[in-house]
Amino acid sequence: MTRVKICGITTVNDALSAAEIGADELGFNFYSLSPRHISADAAAEITRQLPSHIQKIGVFVNASINDIAHIATTAKLDAVQLHGDETPGYIEKLRRLTECGVIKSLRVSGSLNVEDILAFCADAILLDAYSPAARGGTGETFDWDLAANLCGVIPKLYLAGGLSPENVPDAIRKVRPFAVDVCSGVESSPGNKDAAKIKDFIESARSV
Repeated sequence: MTRVKICGITTVNDALSAAEIGADELGFNFYSLSPRHISADAAAEITRQLPSHIQKIGVFVNASINDIAHIATTAKLDAVQLHGDETPGYIEKLRRLTECGVIKSLRVSGSLNVEDILAFCADAILLDAYSPAARGGTGETFDWDLAANLCGVIPKLYLAGGLSPENVPDAIRKVRPFAVDVCSGVESSPGNKDAAKIKDFIESARSV
């Protein structure tokens, strides 16, 4: 069954609600320019209250390796999601400082080179829509056929970008990803989740 990640969590209530409704993973955005930015201490206050089965993932954009390691420890993260221009060498150095899993996010604007993707040696790859305006959370989609072509090569593929309760069943049927990642599609405003939308999204994802 495809896992569901709810990204951009900023409050305890939203986190506990998403967990209770059935989310498998929650994302916390540590990118200072994001409208969903959260501090390490605030994230730690949330993660310590979550059930143990919930995967806690930190989102970073071109952050220093030392900062990521510190935040991962403080916030008790299970994995880090790299949403910037990080290189394979960067990931190699990061692994020396943290035991967290590594998800490399790629913003899709055209064709994808499988060899370049595999060179990251990440535990998982997340595909998101490219936007010049923001590093994710834009509500924009991309060509899912590109993602579907990678599923047989990449064991853990996260699909993000403009997913909603309405389109997530089609996305799962077409791509068959390891997980789907939603942010703006289940919000009432940036950083504020809507429990009803989360419920609809998870039910739609589970219907496939």
